[in-house]
Formats: sequence, C-alpha cells, structure tokens
Amino acid sequence: MKAQERLQGLLEPVVTGLGYEWVGLEFLSAGARSILRVYIDRDGGISVEDCERVSRQVSAVLDVEDVIRGQYNLEVSSPGLDRLLFTPEHYRRFAGSEVRLQLRDLVQGRRKLDGRLVGIDAGEEVTILADGVEYRIPLANVAKARLKPEF
Repeated sequence: MKAQERLQGLLEPVVTGLGYEWVGLEFLSAGARSILRVYIDRDGGISVEDCERVSRQVSAVLDVEDVIRGQYNLEVSSPGLDRLLFTPEHYRRFAGSEVRLQLRDLVQGRRKLDGRLVGIDAGEEVTILADGVEYRIPLANVAKARLKPEF
C-alpha cells in the first residue's frame, strides 16, 4: 500500500467523522521541510477554526500511528478556487469547468493541458477539450488536475 493511500485510510474517517467533506491530501517530501496538506470542505465553506479543529484531530492520529518518518509540517486547508481534483467523483462534479492537467507521460507531445473538462467515463478516462482538440487521458496518467478559477 502506498504511503498516500495509508494516510488517506487513516485520516479520511477522522475528517468525515468531524462532519467535513474529505477532498484529498498531498504529501510533499523534502526532508525536514516535508509538508502533509489535507484538504477539507463543507457547505458554506471552511473557516480558520474548521482547519484548526481538523488539524488537532489529524495531528493526534498521526502522532499515535507514526506513519510519517522524520519531520513534516501539517497543513489543513480548504480546496480554494483553484481546487485540486483527486477522485473520479471530482471529475464528474466539475465537468464543464476550466482545468489545467499535468500529465505523467506525454500525450501528443504535451505534458500540460489547459481546457474545458468534459468529464470522466466508467473506464476512468478523463476527457478534456483543449485548443479545439478533444483529449482522452487515462486518470492514471494525470499527475495533477486543478480547476482554473473563472471570474
């Protein structure tokens, strides 16, 4: 089991048990400057107090389970306007939105695509319309997907 999957398995029930939506997590490993970022949401948005509440509970679980070796900083955050998309449900929920995809492997010579998210199919292929071309990309090839705020 990957470290991120193990962290999600430990932390998602804590977040949802507190009444928040689990959005996802990022672990950026950089020695003593490593960051574990947990994204939460709920109807009406997230306040600083919400982040503090979740941070205390998540921190307690991490201290007991000791799943991250070495030092790290824990950040609990709302997903923001440029929220990351983590799950197939996120791709369905935000279909029609402008997104930026960073790909693991090149697709037609490109590693980054900006365009309109069409959606995701049952086979977990993401469809994006970028520069007038429709791209179908396996979700496993998406390193990072982020909404582009529309004002």
